[in-house]
Amino acid sequence: MMKTSLAQDALDNLVEEATKAAENSYSPYSGFKVGAALRLHDGAVVTGTNVENVSFGLTICAERSALVRAVSQYGPGIRIDAVAVANLNNAASPPCGACRQMLAEFAAPDAPIVFPAADGTRTMPFEEILPLGFDMKLKKTGNRA
Repeated sequence: MMKTSLAQDALDNLVEEATKAAENSYSPYSGFKVGAALRLHDGAVVTGTNVENVSFGLTICAERSALVRAVSQYGPGIRIDAVAVANLNNAASPPCGACRQMLAEFAAPDAPIVFPAADGTRTMPFEEILPLGFDMKLKKTGNRA
């Protein structure tokens, strides 16, 4: 288990919220129902679910769905302190590469990421699930370098 400043109950609650979000999945082609929950720096929790399209490339994952919702609702200054991913298929579902890169814009390096893995639920710091992502983090002023 990863050491984190976030209490285990808070992470468990985040997983519950992600599981609830998975119930709203639009996945008529794969049947793979995924939900994600983001805990923002101010304690707010924002959820999202996967939305498929017959043209699979246009499908949006739960993590990106939650991220887009968070920015739409709270603005571009959001910062993510934790992420939980859940699915209703009892299958491994770590964030995909595209989701990891999108989360990199807003997630703290030590933010715990909780997700179902082949060997059970896994919790890892964000920097370990995307060790070599593009490094274009926003500066504190909100401007790019």
